[in-house]
Amino acid sequence: MNPLLMGRSKNLLLVSAMAVACGDPGGRDDGSGGGTGITTVNPTMSGGSGEGTESNEGSGAVDGTATAGTDDGNNGTKFDLGVSPDGGAGGCDGGGGGGGGGAPDFSYIWIANSAEGTVSKIDTQTMVELGRYIVRPDANGNPSRTSVNLNGDMVIANRSGGITKIYARAEDCPDPANTSTGPGDVKPWPDGCVAWHTPMAYASQRPVAWTQGTFNNATCRYDDTKVWTSGANATIDVILVDGETGMIEQTVPIPGVAPNFYGIYGGAVDAAGNFWGSQLGQGQLIRVRLNDFSVSTWGMATSGYGMTVDHQGNVWTCSSNVARFDPATETWMTNSVGGSGGCMEDGQGTLWMANDPMVGVDINTLQVVQTIDLPNYVHGISIDFYGYVWGPAIYNNEAYRVDPVAGTIDTITGLNFPYTYSDMTGFALSNATGPIG
Repeated sequence: MNPLLMGRSKNLLLVSAMAVACGDPGGRDDGSGGGTGITTVNPTMSGGSGEGTESNEGSGAVDGTATAGTDDGNNGTKFDLGVSPDGGAGGCDGGGGGGGGGAPDFSYIWIANSAEGTVSKIDTQTMVELGRYIVRPDANGNPSRTSVNLNGDMVIANRSGGITKIYARAEDCPDPANTSTGPGDVKPWPDGCVAWHTPMAYASQRPVAWTQGTFNNATCRYDDTKVWTSGANATIDVILVDGETGMIEQTVPIPGVAPNFYGIYGGAVDAAGNFWGSQLGQGQLIRVRLNDFSVSTWGMATSGYGMTVDHQGNVWTCSSNVARFDPATETWMTNSVGGSGGCMEDGQGTLWMANDPMVGVDINTLQVVQTIDLPNYVHGISIDFYGYVWGPAIYNNEAYRVDPVAGTIDTITGLNFPYTYSDMTGFALSNATGPIG
């Protein structure tokens, strides 16, 4: 497939094309608390034993053929999700939101409807669902986690195997005349905004996370973006996929780590584009370096469900306990805070954790600094570039937009088992990356 060709932009504005990552309801690890004080832990270097009861089907090896959709969109202003490269050739002025100081061109959150095999694109300002897309040819992929890159493109993992990329903007789509306009307008596979789909034959495929790529001043976009994902059968693989074509570039076996069906449960990248993954329960924390594909593992300090990387480069696992891993010292700090599922840092030093109430934790002290009562339990957390904290209510088919300053809550309904808790907006990638240029 041809690389995505982008038009030039006079002003590169921030856009938060929000994508939601889903989880695994049958495998919930609610956690039951533990200690009440902060604990510092030196990790062990042995295989873990993740927990969970969910079962899925699937077997076989990776199928590295990308299908469905031609990655040849053109024209249109793309956006910089919070990172601000220097202005230069092409007139790219960097900027906007997420610390850049300007307003987004548009702001989307992508939430998987796990029960119907689709993903919803929701405008975070108007609270209107602008598109709903099938994410696997058979519409039976049980989609879960999503990730948004610094160009605004979204990729979603099917827990039953395979990943799919969808463009945020119609003008970038291969067939914009044949794309969904909302929940009542789901197009047959493939929707005209599907860039590619890469089948993968794994019993469990959960994590997905974009790398940053390299900013191109001539086109005002990021080139050479990659996608990390991971799958498990009898063993665990971490896979690097070309973000433009969907072709598999590298498969990295993870030796000595028991898959316990789920394999790697959550994933994120750091500022260098390295992949970090954690297991369900108290298993292993895994890092795969982007530059040489070397693998490192550390024993997790406490049971984890969601995970994220903060703006300081620390790696977090989240459940009823929160655990912070410092890659420089290779040590953990933990605290019992009353969370549950996913988590994400807001860029200002507060880690928000899913539950009801939603829990805010200081990333330096690991103490609870704020709680916000919600209409219902939320299983995932994502933050948009206006500072709102989002939570999909998995058992109520709705999602909440929370203003943590004013304490107000807005609701969007009509979802279908929105089991999502990864980087739904692209803010986590931008936050972990920091300024570029």
